Amino acid sequence: MSWITSIDALEEMFAAPPEAAIVKVTRRLTPAYQRWIETSRFCLLSSVGPEGTDGTPRGDDGPVVQVMDPGTLLMPDWRGNNRIDTLRNIVRDGRVSLAFFVPGSNTVIRVNGTARLSTDPALCGRFEQAGRNPRLVIVVAIAEVYAQCARALIRAGLWSRDDSGQLPTVGTMLSEITEGAFNGADYDREWPARAAASMW
Repeated sequence: MSWITSIDALEEMFAAPPEAAIVKVTRRLTPAYQRWIETSRFCLLSSVGPEGTDGTPRGDDGPVVQVMDPGTLLMPDWRGNNRIDTLRNIVRDGRVSLAFFVPGSNTVIRVNGTARLSTDPALCGRFEQAGRNPRLVIVVAIAEVYAQCARALIRAGLWSRDDSGQLPTVGTMLSEITEGAFNGADYDREWPARAAASMW
């Protein structure tokens, strides 16, 4: 197997990036970037910590983040599985990346920056849902924001296909991992009601 072990060897394989790939990067939200992010209900949030990297999907029934100002994004931490891998990472190493998606669009908006966690009641109150507030808010200071080349989503045909029909369920996965010790059938059967009761 041939490994690339130097930046020089890597860069020799590629031409210079086109102008659009350079000028698209901004240090704060432009009006167009802000409009795009405020339309997104789903993003991938990546973080890094002593144990390694973590990537987690984040979604909401409205904008997945709020724009506090052109340099700051706010993301509520709604209920999940309580592993808190991403939150642990942010406490120890604030570097984060976000990739924002909008169904039907092959554009992805990417944000790199640093995050902190806040329990400020005023910030948490901005995300009230059915009388409930998130326990904390992830506050992201933007270092750079830019639009991602659409080729990956075009190649994948992400919005024009549904490959989910024959996929194993989460219950099946858990049963397989535990060699049948975990009751995956019960998990799958109970999951829809449990999720509906614990969304916020």
